[in-house]
Amino acid sequence: MKRFVSAILITACLWNIDNLGSHPQASLAQTQPTETLSYSFYGKQIPLNLRNDVLAVRFKAIQPRGNKPLYLQLQDDLTTRGIQGRGSTLQPNTNLQVDPLGNQLALVRLPAGVRTSTRLLTNQIQQQPYVEETLPVLNQGESEDRENEKLIVLPNEIIISFAPGTSETQKQQVLDEQNLEIIRPLRFSQNRYVARSKSASGTEIITVANQLNQVSGIQSATPNFIQAISDNFVPQTNLINSSQEILEPERLLQQRLARLPKPKDTPFSTALLPLLWHLDSTPKRGQLLPRTDIGAIASWQASQGGEGVVVAVIDSLIQWDHQDLANNIYTTDHYPDKLPGEVKGWDFSSSGQGDPDTRLSRNERDIIQPHFRHTFELSCQEMVEEYKKIALLLAQNNPDASACERGNLIKQYFRSKITSEFHGTWVSGVVAAHSPDQRGIVGVAPQAKILPIRVFGLNGEIDSVSLIEAIGYAAARDADVINLSLGGLMPHQELNEQILSVLEANPQLVIVASAGNENRSGISFPAAIPQVLSVGATNIQGERSSYSNYGKGLDVVAPGGDISRSLSGGILTTGGTGLSSLLWQGITKPDYAWGYTLDPLGNYVQVQGTSFAAPAVSGVVALMKGVNNTLNRERIMDVLEETASYQGLTLTETEQELYQSYQQARLTGEKPEEIPEFLVFPEPSSAEDYFFGRGLVNAEAAIQAVQ
Repeated sequence: MKRFVSAILITACLWNIDNLGSHPQASLAQTQPTETLSYSFYGKQIPLNLRNDVLAVRFKAIQPRGNKPLYLQLQDDLTTRGIQGRGSTLQPNTNLQVDPLGNQLALVRLPAGVRTSTRLLTNQIQQQPYVEETLPVLNQGESEDRENEKLIVLPNEIIISFAPGTSETQKQQVLDEQNLEIIRPLRFSQNRYVARSKSASGTEIITVANQLNQVSGIQSATPNFIQAISDNFVPQTNLINSSQEILEPERLLQQRLARLPKPKDTPFSTALLPLLWHLDSTPKRGQLLPRTDIGAIASWQASQGGEGVVVAVIDSLIQWDHQDLANNIYTTDHYPDKLPGEVKGWDFSSSGQGDPDTRLSRNERDIIQPHFRHTFELSCQEMVEEYKKIALLLAQNNPDASACERGNLIKQYFRSKITSEFHGTWVSGVVAAHSPDQRGIVGVAPQAKILPIRVFGLNGEIDSVSLIEAIGYAAARDADVINLSLGGLMPHQELNEQILSVLEANPQLVIVASAGNENRSGISFPAAIPQVLSVGATNIQGERSSYSNYGKGLDVVAPGGDISRSLSGGILTTGGTGLSSLLWQGITKPDYAWGYTLDPLGNYVQVQGTSFAAPAVSGVVALMKGVNNTLNRERIMDVLEETASYQGLTLTETEQELYQSYQQARLTGEKPEEIPEFLVFPEPSSAEDYFFGRGLVNAEAAIQAVQ
């Protein structure tokens, strides 16, 4: 009963989802959905809408013609032959858009104003010999926030948990009665399977899953949603510095460093340490202003830098061969149940059983490199010609922008998207980077080990099965901390149950998750699970970062950065684009810094998001465990909250007014309270509690408390 109550209470916080990468972008206008559906989460119906302007395609595992990625092959075939429909025809060279989603999927979008139905589009797509199937696409219902909208692909797959004690014979009987067949059991999980229906397809899978929840012997059943973190975005003109190309970056960097004092008496000193304000803000803020960092440097001597602690980073591309990460990667080839070829973590985002390498593959390089190449080799005018559809949208949204300005914004768009694919590398650097030559950066716990686990494919593609298995895998590989800087996730009962089961079986394991980047009252899933430590973000001024979620369920805050005014206000961490053997192959390397990068290749980036506040706290947990590895999860979470404080933090007038409005609505009963959150999440006791949780994490105080 306790688990059920804890799980269902999070639904009041679930509607605010964390954006992967957290960079502000604007979405395209879409036609309105036409069919409303819903699925069950602990008996609560979560609404979904069927999209009539976009369709998903799954490709066969075949070699594309001429090594052209299959999504581009599909776009060429569709726009060459056209799509015939009643009252409309898509002529050759139309603006029909096909975008990759992971390695085996693509999203096909109808241009605005075209009245061709998805049924006609489906027929045309299915004629292609390399297409395996088409799948419906949905989005979360009752949402008018197009900027943060996430798309959901619906395959014919349902994750089923059988009740404990159900025999194999009983399981098979249930499957036969429901006309289901098992695809495979989920690894690192108990009594959980992914199955397909023999008779249902399309959106009927949701109905089948809902009906299964009423069947005796089945504990729960939820569709295996494939989610796309980012919908169809075009760049805005207000992204600070991201279209600027910084000439002579090394000289300017050295001038910057010369103006900043270097922290003294630290066992992990590097050239870039003064720029890591989230570790020690004094070099940038001076001695007179209050500190807005987590006090990590002061704790290193006593904590041994988190030595002997393993932090699992469950995320996107993790380039574990980055020079500042390579020596801090946990090897897993000594486990008796190791996966085929497993040495340094596992990629659950790959098709089939997965892949032993979490880094960029050659196939993925082939998908993203053409656009990356264009941003460095084409002029602004040539970018407009190459990407006519995006240029047209920019012209509509920014009528005063010149053609060259639009071209530069298109460059900005692709550079932002491609650098963000390495989000997992960014997160890993915040946790445990350790520069071997003292020229790079250090993480919060520079002696801890990173366990790389990839769950995101390209363009933020993730399915529920991958994440469920990844969490179980992290526990099976003896992770002490699991960092979940991810979001865009629909509330999922199977995922929730997996997290609760893993925590119950491992009382010393701590899971840290980002609170979300929508600037809303309410914590995202899975951070909203009560046993998970939720983290909001602050900036160098000690204010809540403007994007960071707040309210009930927020535990603590940590620096997440703010690049709205300057890139130097972001969190400096390891970048993933500095891959001379893959991404830069055949491209003339620039002599300037671009986008979010500190250097021309992108070995280091300056970013923002609750995605980077969470790994800062994961690093602090690693420091605590490095001092005392007998601490259980409850004690660690208590100490973090008890030693956190509001010192150095500042509320804006707007936030104080928001809190007064919240209090007034709560007292008058105007604020709907369908679920009694107070059973798990107490009402915030102050405006500071509402926006900062228990306060800014203090690594030095936490270490002293557990020694």
